[in-house]
Amino acid sequence: MAIWVDADACPRPIKDILFRAAIRTGCELTLIANQMLAVPPSPHIRSLQVPRGFDVADGEIVRRAQAGDLVVTADIPLAAEAIGKGAKVITPRGETYDAGSIAAALTLRNFMDTLRSSGVETGGPASFSASDQREFARQLDRYLAK
Repeated sequence: MAIWVDADACPRPIKDILFRAAIRTGCELTLIANQMLAVPPSPHIRSLQVPRGFDVADGEIVRRAQAGDLVVTADIPLAAEAIGKGAKVITPRGETYDAGSIAAALTLRNFMDTLRSSGVETGGPASFSASDQREFARQLDRYLAK
């Protein structure tokens, strides 16, 4: 089992939670981004820099993820592809997606994208909070305990 992180937009507190979990459990953790990331020295943690470009990091995560792995991302299309390969998905806010819930998330995402492209102000996501961190840590612990 490995953990793959869409690290370009992953909040620092979530990365810190993941670093501690990888060191504690020995689980392989890879952060994938289009910039170089500093990671703690550990044989279980690494970062992978990919070239800049639209969805390059996402494509690399999908290419490497396997059934039973965990993907950490807020990107709904990436989540859908990872689930299609049998991976589990947790967002940095602690939401989990599976085969049953990802279709609805994709539909909502596409609907909101259509609204935005037609000029409707939809607002952005709520600020990342301490409760989001706690929910992420709780979901990650549930996944690691299995």
